[in-house]
Amino acid sequence: MIGMEFADVKKWVIFFIGILVAIVIADALSNLLMNYSGLTGWVNFVVSFVLYAVFFFAILYVLEKTIGIEFFGFGRE
Repeated sequence: MIGMEFADVKKWVIFFIGILVAIVIADALSNLLMNYSGLTGWVNFVVSFVLYAVFFFAILYVLEKTIGIEFFGFGRE
């Protein structure tokens, strides 16, 4: 019983670490690209947000395929 609970905890820890890694990398990449783009104002905000979202979900997808943790489990049984 304890082994099963530890496996569940380990799975959740890896899940949250994966999300945190995706957040940090996506933020760094979108900030780096936006610093070199020269955009300002609301255009900068919109483009930065879209880039962040694209990087975030792409990184989660790569982590899902490499590590095997399910981030996008909608409708799967």
